[in-house]
Amino acid sequence: MNTEQPSLYLICPGFHDPALTDSFLTNLSHYSINLKNVLIFPTDKYAPYSGFHLVQYLQKKGYKIPQKLIIIAFSAGVVAAITAAWQLQLQGSIIQGLIAFDGWGVPLLANFPIYRVSHDQFTHDSSVILGTGSMNFYADPAVEHLDLWRSPHLVQGWMTQTISSNQTMSSQMSLIDFLRTIISNI
Repeated sequence: MNTEQPSLYLICPGFHDPALTDSFLTNLSHYSINLKNVLIFPTDKYAPYSGFHLVQYLQKKGYKIPQKLIIIAFSAGVVAAITAAWQLQLQGSIIQGLIAFDGWGVPLLANFPIYRVSHDQFTHDSSVILGTGSMNFYADPAVEHLDLWRSPHLVQGWMTQTISSNQTMSSQMSLIDFLRTIISNI
């Protein structure tokens, strides 16, 4: 019998209608990306960018360290996600991965896996200097910022994968296929 505690999928939305996050999760499920043990940070009660409040919220919900966390964040939620991830990791949590949707301008440097997802190539290219993971994705053709979160099943683009310090490989794929690849390997 496996007594290992399952990973917690922590969803960190941005400044938008909660229905967009519901749509995001429904679309993932519809395309056989079934996240179990999901907790959504309620951005109608807390600032989406507040890592402090995110950690407090987790504690109120009974979050116990050490627990394995997979964090999926969007826009301003990326700020809270990376801040909370650093703090939780220092306290003993295992951060299995952070998938950052359109966290433009947010430094993403850590010793756990990070995956950037961008709504266009400009956002992708201009975010590289602020840290990326070994696998990232950008929409091509570009999509609207909110559509990236609301309708990931409609997004096509490029997965970029760092092979070595000076070599990158790109593969054309859908955002759903990219997410399926990432989530199945975390």
